[in-house]
Amino acid sequence: MGSKILINVDLKETRVAIIEDYGLAEIYVERKSEKTIAGNIYKGRVVKVLPGMDAAFVDIGIGRAGFLYVSEVSPVDLAEEFSELVEDGQLPKKVPKGVPIEDILQEGQEVIVQVAKEPLGSKGPRLTSHITLPGRYLILMPTMTHIGVSHRITNQEERKRLKETVDSIRDQNHGFIVRTVSEGKTEEELKSDMEYLLSLWESIKKKAEKTSAPHLLYTDLNLPARALRDFFTADTEEVLIDDEETYEACLEFAKSFVPKATGKLKFYRDPMPIFHRFGVEEEINKALGKKVWLKSGGYIVIEETEALTAIDVNTGKFVGKNNLEETIFQTNLEAAKEIAHQIRLRNIGGIIIIDFIDMSSEEHKEEVLRTLKEALQKDRYPSSIQGFTDLGLVIMTRKRVKESLLKTLCGTCSYCSGRGYVKPPVTVCYEIFREIKRVKALNPNRNLMFVEAHPSVAKFMIEEEHDSLETLEKQLEVKIRVQEAPHYHQEQYKVRALLC
Repeated sequence: MGSKILINVDLKETRVAIIEDYGLAEIYVERKSEKTIAGNIYKGRVVKVLPGMDAAFVDIGIGRAGFLYVSEVSPVDLAEEFSELVEDGQLPKKVPKGVPIEDILQEGQEVIVQVAKEPLGSKGPRLTSHITLPGRYLILMPTMTHIGVSHRITNQEERKRLKETVDSIRDQNHGFIVRTVSEGKTEEELKSDMEYLLSLWESIKKKAEKTSAPHLLYTDLNLPARALRDFFTADTEEVLIDDEETYEACLEFAKSFVPKATGKLKFYRDPMPIFHRFGVEEEINKALGKKVWLKSGGYIVIEETEALTAIDVNTGKFVGKNNLEETIFQTNLEAAKEIAHQIRLRNIGGIIIIDFIDMSSEEHKEEVLRTLKEALQKDRYPSSIQGFTDLGLVIMTRKRVKESLLKTLCGTCSYCSGRGYVKPPVTVCYEIFREIKRVKALNPNRNLMFVEAHPSVAKFMIEEEHDSLETLEKQLEVKIRVQEAPHYHQEQYKVRALLC
């Protein structure tokens, strides 16, 4: 079974879903109020150099400065600054280790940069001057000279053919990455894409010469067009679009850049919303939860934090058929496949720590790792698996370009302030008892303690802790009056000392 691409266009939001044989594989969201800037190219101005961090802040005109590390600075566009490094008429393609950033960049200097990572939380965008321009079959790297081939092309003979073909037709001063969809493509098709990308790069450079920083030089395609360029493959069965204007625009784009997609583009006319028709809405809601059930009855728990994501595997309801070791092994195998799926679906990046159920067999551990690696081969973002640690944890990393699905669609809970928990009435009740003692100590002549609390807390105090209230009244020689405050947060309360 092949894949489907579903494109849903609403007034303020566009969504793209990739459906594979096991269901929703990837989801992308683009809002008019929050346009993506990853991939955009700017002429920026250095506003601050940070020698202690080997980095600089660069103003690209979006309201907050981007962050440029020294390792992401390309000597190609800074020939004057790197004149002492020229050997045999050639500049190095990367900044040599140990060269201080203050020797390369100065405040007020203008540089061409690309957004490598979207702004994440309070952080500004991550920038690079190693530009990449994606085409249909190739990605141009004008500041590099090497040729790379997508890791998702696994046939070694085809990898060799593609690399040799691109090397024979390219300008040796530019590097290229061969994309997955290039598999089986002819030299003519690759050359046409290459010429388009080189022409695009020349136009970007000319635009940069005529403008002053900060200025946007290039913006990537909108989400529907990117979906056709990046996600359409020979295995794609159909592309369904529920907006007629977007359908027509995609059809025109496909005729020029993805001809094989034209016959598979379809305008979705059904009154039932497209994501509901294919069960995508339900899958999205499931992907926002912490717990994911496995078919066997086991489950995994996914916890995203600021620094990393922790994934825990549990046998749950699965009791197995043979012995305990086999039950654990089968649960971990199933979990490995589901974890790869969830990482891709939720777009989880950065450091990921997986706590599989403890296994004593080294052979079983190797099989679980192999299963995880195989399941991640479909992922378009690269990842690295470190293997099992001495504590039995698997540590891996995955390239982070954008916010995860959870952080894209959800905000911090206004009720629990992001903790995920609230204090129950019993805890708040005992806090109030302590607060009554404190307030009385500050107001020894007052003989009435007036308490306002959330209804659930007030009810608990009156019904469950009536004896405690009476005891406290006798100890402090006060009267205690409790009143419900429906507009209060469950953890909120107020204690006042009055004269009666």
